[in-house]
Amino acid sequence: MAEKIRVLLTEEAVDARIREIGEQISRDYAGRRVHLVCVLKGGSFFMCELAKRITVPVSMDFMSVSSYGSETKSSGVVRIVKDLDEPLKDKDVIIVEDIVDSGRTLSYLIDMLKDRKPASVALCTLLDKPDRRVVNVAVDYTGFRIPDEFVVGYGLDYDQKYRNLPYIGIVELD
Repeated sequence: MAEKIRVLLTEEAVDARIREIGEQISRDYAGRRVHLVCVLKGGSFFMCELAKRITVPVSMDFMSVSSYGSETKSSGVVRIVKDLDEPLKDKDVIIVEDIVDSGRTLSYLIDMLKDRKPASVALCTLLDKPDRRVVNVAVDYTGFRIPDEFVVGYGLDYDQKYRNLPYIGIVELD
């Protein structure tokens, strides 16, 4: 089965929106330091671009959480593959995610990180797919709300392919 990728959001549109989110976070956290927690692998492209556009001091950490495997739908089982390297106590944490889909993974992750006693926890996602929501999660910073399509690019993959696309595309299976 071959895939075709149809452009949903251009590289220019994604870049402009990330700049706006960076400016908003900089205003919201003026005089403070933010600790970005990237959810690997998909969030890495977005977090790197976002961090460059935040003007307050930034620190970063990474964790890997899985609920997909090689499928296109969430399995519903959340597994911590790599935990954080640094403690979160008293930090202003922003979880940076590529996409909020069912909400299961993020709900689990937010609760787990809040137990580590940060000063605050916010959620920032490049893409939000509200039509797929099973568990309600509050998204503080959203790049784009998108339709219920399987998307790739800018860190998002289909079976580990297409992460390096500089735009967001819809996977069309032939």
